[in-house]
Amino acid sequence: MSEEVPVLLKGAQIYQGKSIVLSGVDLEVRKGEFVYLIGKTGTGKSSLLKTLYGDLQLKEGEGNVAGFNLKELSWKTVPLLRRNLGIVFQDFQLLTDRNVHDNLEFVLKATGWSDKALIKEKIENVLDKVGLRAKGYKMTYEMSGGEQQRVDIARALLNNPKLILADEPTGNLDPETTDKIMQLLFTICRDYHTAVVMATHDYSILQKYPARVVRIEQGAVTEITAAGMS
Repeated sequence: MSEEVPVLLKGAQIYQGKSIVLSGVDLEVRKGEFVYLIGKTGTGKSSLLKTLYGDLQLKEGEGNVAGFNLKELSWKTVPLLRRNLGIVFQDFQLLTDRNVHDNLEFVLKATGWSDKALIKEKIENVLDKVGLRAKGYKMTYEMSGGEQQRVDIARALLNNPKLILADEPTGNLDPETTDKIMQLLFTICRDYHTAVVMATHDYSILQKYPARVVRIEQGAVTEITAAGMS
């Protein structure tokens, strides 16, 4: 079931420290599905994503992500969960003292890759997917915001994830660059059947790139239709 349903939450209680942020969360995301999480800043979008990738512990309710029971995660199993995920951040979180190739190599080695030829091949493959095949030599601080976000997405693709979790990935980008990043995420979702869960508060993106929408508001998660957005 986990192959076809990379995210399944039932009655999940999402905590930030000792404070409950979201109550009774039911969420199912299927293979190859694109899902937006919408809501104002501070409503719990990031807390929900952090729970999905094991940064916040699921204390109550049921949760399964990429075949891992969220309630049974430990410091040993969280890295195993994250090998099955791609995580894309708003602020990129790239290593500024290394070039693009070395940023990606660092992640591969940290997740158990050791064969130099396979590492080189994998890096070229993901850079090709995001349109940066010729940019592996560039230092990340020399790149535009859009290029850095593409590197971030390339990094997320390194371990052939079942699921990409994207937290406001276009929040710091101009409209033209936002379009390119959204087209890239939708292409990955369609061509590789990778589920994508993207948090955003930019409703214009939803209108231009329609997909399933889940709203987070007043401590609850609610499925809505495009017509229900306001």
